[in-house]
Amino acid sequence: MKQYLELCRRIVDEGHWISNQRTGKRCLTVINADLEYNVAANELPLITTRKSYYRSAIAEFLGYIRGYDNAADFRALGSKTWDANANENSVWLNNPARKGRDDMGRVYGVQGRAWATPDGGQVDQLRKIVDDLRQGIDDRGEILSFYNPGEFDLGCLRPCMHSHTFSLLGDTLHLTSYQRSCDVPLGLNFNQVQVFFFLAIMAQITGHKAGMAYHKIVNAHIYEDQLPLLRDVQLHRAPFASPKLIINPAIRSLEDLETWVTLDDFSVEGYQHHEPIAYPFSV
Repeated sequence: MKQYLELCRRIVDEGHWISNQRTGKRCLTVINADLEYNVAANELPLITTRKSYYRSAIAEFLGYIRGYDNAADFRALGSKTWDANANENSVWLNNPARKGRDDMGRVYGVQGRAWATPDGGQVDQLRKIVDDLRQGIDDRGEILSFYNPGEFDLGCLRPCMHSHTFSLLGDTLHLTSYQRSCDVPLGLNFNQVQVFFFLAIMAQITGHKAGMAYHKIVNAHIYEDQLPLLRDVQLHRAPFASPKLIINPAIRSLEDLETWVTLDDFSVEGYQHHEPIAYPFSV
């Protein structure tokens, strides 16, 4: 919570106003933020100065792991985060590549599990990483990338948190995640949980200890209609201690994550929080 609150204060105190073409709103913006999460100590970076909904964040990332491309599939897992971008984004609604209601196109997990090659084939990036790590291999290229400029026009949204690099030091697995753009009041809460979860679950299914997760953000911003709530309400609340993430120990493989795993296999222990804050969401 300390580093999250420090970033919020930094944006409020030092940020520059930038107009965002996609949303038509101004954002108070800073460049470059580095966050660290101690997964080894199970210090889940779930925001405590407002009630936060970790289950949807985990459900969304589980959908990425499965390579989902439809908002209905994410809803079935327990996340409604793709409803708006799939069905309310006017540019995407008019895109001839869109297949119909709830279609997201070739975004996020699709790229991670089925990156298209020039010969008509596909690359399953995540499978390669899991296979390597289970064998104790780190070729310094254990990188999962969702960022495919050649197919931006085939999806409803460019990925924000776009790349994840795993590093194996002895029997301890570390993760560095890169994010080009971050809505700090709303999105960062999700993204922090997802970075933590990704390292924790990958360590478990590859047979390693979880170490540190490093979260690098390029453009961190607060939308103008979010600023009063964050500055005048959330930043005046005292944080509580970090909760712990509990993962079903029966999850042992990528195939488990692809098939039978549900949100019931994850829980949070010791979560104290303040009242929720209804921040505006920008499509």
